[in-house]
Amino acid sequence: MRAIVMGDGPMGRAVAGGLVERGDTAVVLGRPAGTHPPGSFAGADVVFEFSRGTAVLGNLAAGLAGGCRAFVIGTTAWSVTPAEIGALLTRHGASAVVAANFSPGVNLLGRLVASASRMFGALPAYDPYLVEWHRRGKTDRPSGTALELGRRIVDGHPAKARMVEGPRDGPPAPDELEVASVRAGSSPGMHLVGFDAPGETVELRLTARDRSAYAMGALAAADWLLRSPRRPGIHTFDCVVDELVGAEIAGGTR
Repeated sequence: MRAIVMGDGPMGRAVAGGLVERGDTAVVLGRPAGTHPPGSFAGADVVFEFSRGTAVLGNLAAGLAGGCRAFVIGTTAWSVTPAEIGALLTRHGASAVVAANFSPGVNLLGRLVASASRMFGALPAYDPYLVEWHRRGKTDRPSGTALELGRRIVDGHPAKARMVEGPRDGPPAPDELEVASVRAGSSPGMHLVGFDAPGETVELRLTARDRSAYAMGALAAADWLLRSPRRPGIHTFDCVVDELVGAEIAGGTR
């Protein structure tokens, strides 16, 4: 494929490196103050968006004007709503896979967290919590991945109604999920979900050693978009992971 990578930060560079490693063509565009001219996207099969939240709408519009109809969007903290992005894609007959984190491991962790929340939610003694740690320079906190994991906990746990972000004065209310964010060093990402009771603690943890798993998932999302026609609008990364896991099971991997 010929790909345009929006954003020259750590994730954009990881995606571009993964593309080149497997023989694809990658053109990395930085983060200008304005918008990119539509001609920058000529001939692109797919656009990877890993820039910043305020640039997503402009970058997407420029890519559409340049003729691209397949997008992989990993940027978080958008300045517009998902409904607006979905409507723009649909009007142009374009499709995008959108995720806060393209790691297949993170996606499957989210499914485990949802199941664990339902099970431990039946046991009042087990109180859930969420901790995430990223490099000092990461601006959004909590991370998009932490917000998604927190949403799954709140959706599945009958005693939790909302997330709260520390630090703050006083303890959280019984119906609040405590979410702690750490920004230090150069960690590419650690997410920890725990369930604590007086006699024991159960934890689910994913620690990224580098961004290779994120890049692998983003490339898999692009392959999924290009493999066959997809419904215009936004698709979740769940669709891609379902296909990956299904292929592994069908191939005899357990």
